[in-house]
Amino acid sequence: MSLYGALRTGVSGMNAQSTKLATIADNIANTGTIGYKAASTQFSALVLDSNANAYNSGAVSANVRHAISKQGSLAYTTSETDLAIQGEGFMIVSDSNGQPFLTRAGSFITDASTGNLVNSGGFTLLGYALDDGNPDAVLNGVANLTPVNMTDKNLQAVPTDGGVFTVNLPANETAVTGDTPADNLATSAYTVKSSMVAYDNIGNEITLDVYLTKTGSDTWEMAVYNRADAAPGGGFPYTSTALGNAALTFDSEGNLTSSSQVDIAIPNGATLELDIGGTTQLATDFTPMNVSVNGNAPSSISGVDIDPDGFVYATYENGSRVAVYRIPTATVPSPDNLQPVPGDAFALTTASGDIQIGFPAEGGRGALVAGALEQSNVDMASELTDMIVAQRDYTANSKVVQTSSELLDVLMNLKR
Repeated sequence: MSLYGALRTGVSGMNAQSTKLATIADNIANTGTIGYKAASTQFSALVLDSNANAYNSGAVSANVRHAISKQGSLAYTTSETDLAIQGEGFMIVSDSNGQPFLTRAGSFITDASTGNLVNSGGFTLLGYALDDGNPDAVLNGVANLTPVNMTDKNLQAVPTDGGVFTVNLPANETAVTGDTPADNLATSAYTVKSSMVAYDNIGNEITLDVYLTKTGSDTWEMAVYNRADAAPGGGFPYTSTALGNAALTFDSEGNLTSSSQVDIAIPNGATLELDIGGTTQLATDFTPMNVSVNGNAPSSISGVDIDPDGFVYATYENGSRVAVYRIPTATVPSPDNLQPVPGDAFALTTASGDIQIGFPAEGGRGALVAGALEQSNVDMASELTDMIVAQRDYTANSKVVQTSSELLDVLMNLKR
């Protein structure tokens, strides 16, 4: 009967508008929620079979969607562990059970009980540890990702195993004849002496004496010793052999033509692979251009730096800066079909597609912005306007229910 159909249609309309009002209420309540994605209600008609003489009213179906792919504005903060993504992609986090999720809510702070970086929703930030060098990202899964934990990086000694030694050697110096530093004798002579600091396995500073000796028109000798083994008053003879030796040759334009690497065995440490490839021999004074090594002595963390490529650096009180993690970002083919979960995170669904993992600012992914947070993408003016419309539509549907009820009363009273 059409009256009963109209009654049910009016009820379905009221239910649909109730759903719309619920999403509006949620959006307004979360206007200030970091990383929140606005919900909206879309309606679709459910039409029943009808003919020219009798119309069967159907119903309306409410479908809730989330504007997950729409970026909110960025607000800058004073916290070095606040993170936002400028562009596409999600940070990868895990819940207390280790279940991975995606999020844009980057208000991370150090959790007192675990030392992990945890956001306001209780999710732990995941990244690749750099203990063994650059990470090998798993493109379609979360394998090898670990919680980003800065507290366990305190008082860690990192042995020196790499560095750069780029200098200019004076071309017009007279070649040394007789004993050279490689002979390690009290009579050893040299052209230039320099020094640099490296670190052993437990963080002790090892001062390296670097001797550069001109042995011919275009040839030099490089010898490296541990200063702790020098003779009383410094210099030769050292009580130990050279930690590293190299013969340097140059072409007529002053460019290095011999090997560009010198291996130096650090006592109680690693082998320092020293890159000397930029060294030149030109008609000017001895000039250090780039002399640096990695590694550090034990020191407390004084700060955290995160760059747009996702590298997380621990800054120590002794001034050293060490990359300890790299934060990846994830994308999915249809982000608006992700399933929101409590805490402003998202779970994969069949409709969203499979996860694809890479690094920030690569392959179309957005850059990571440290010291910033993504705001809610709710438009308050639109929400208030939609609220007025939903209220009117709800009232109109209630009138259909009321009118249908009154007409049914008239029908029932015909028998009286």
